[in-house]
Amino acid sequence: MARKSSSDSGGLIFKTGLFALLAAIAFWIFNQFGSKEPAAGAPDTGLPGTTVAIPKPEPTVPDAILPVSAANTVVRHTYFTISYSEDHEQAEWVAYELTRERLDKNWVERAASFRPDPEVRTESATPRDYTGSGYDRGHLCPAADMAFDTLAMSESFFMSNMSPQLKAFNGGVWRELEEGTRDWARRFKRLYVVTGPVLSRAGLGQIGFSKVTVPAAFYKVLYAPDQHRAIAFVIPNAGSEQPLMDYAGTIDQVETLTGIDFFPGILKGPDEELEGALDKNAWPVNSARYERRLQEWNKRR
Repeated sequence: MARKSSSDSGGLIFKTGLFALLAAIAFWIFNQFGSKEPAAGAPDTGLPGTTVAIPKPEPTVPDAILPVSAANTVVRHTYFTISYSEDHEQAEWVAYELTRERLDKNWVERAASFRPDPEVRTESATPRDYTGSGYDRGHLCPAADMAFDTLAMSESFFMSNMSPQLKAFNGGVWRELEEGTRDWARRFKRLYVVTGPVLSRAGLGQIGFSKVTVPAAFYKVLYAPDQHRAIAFVIPNAGSEQPLMDYAGTIDQVETLTGIDFFPGILKGPDEELEGALDKNAWPVNSARYERRLQEWNKRR
């Protein structure tokens, strides 16, 4: 190989020096005139032009309202907590607090971003498990109950919060119960809600690669702490023309059916008697909504 001449070496040194000089000038100009503020909405670290990731808020669901977990896989999201059943690839229960204050806030845009739950260590079901199955990805904790906050809405679309529901059920009697629950939360100021599929009885088969169990029925257990009132519902996973209150019962009845102990940190001692009591008149329903279910919702099948 031919040896480079001294003139070639000199030219290389000159170019390298010129590049270093230009880089130094550019750095000086940026420091003098460039933006030293963090990006909009990002926290200031104290260093010019730097930001840090915003930490996820701590979970807000009180431990006292959580049932005992038979599956022993409790996942705490920010505004709801689940007990995930790997055998059925869905939650055995979802627990959260529903308040008038949250419901009265302006609702954020519906996320509609179904995705696996990264917090389930055994891996949750996936959206593809439901594709072509004939079943809805039915929310256990409704998206509308989480519409007060962008993060709450987003987390409600984790697949750990989904269970296979027939469209006639999801968009019919179950929808009426979900909307009625929000009515009661506004009336009573706050409710403790536990809801889930009935996994203690034979289901309607399985769907998807993950073999997600299709429950034959779903339950919802409600407790109004300020009024010391409770009610529970068990509804078959099917369309219905029956009035909502036909499905109402006591907490004891749902505990016997599911094997789950509800509100063990609250309803104990003398208060445990409430689990066997039911006063339907204390939970008024919207008769116009029932008529709308019969005339509109039940026909969208």
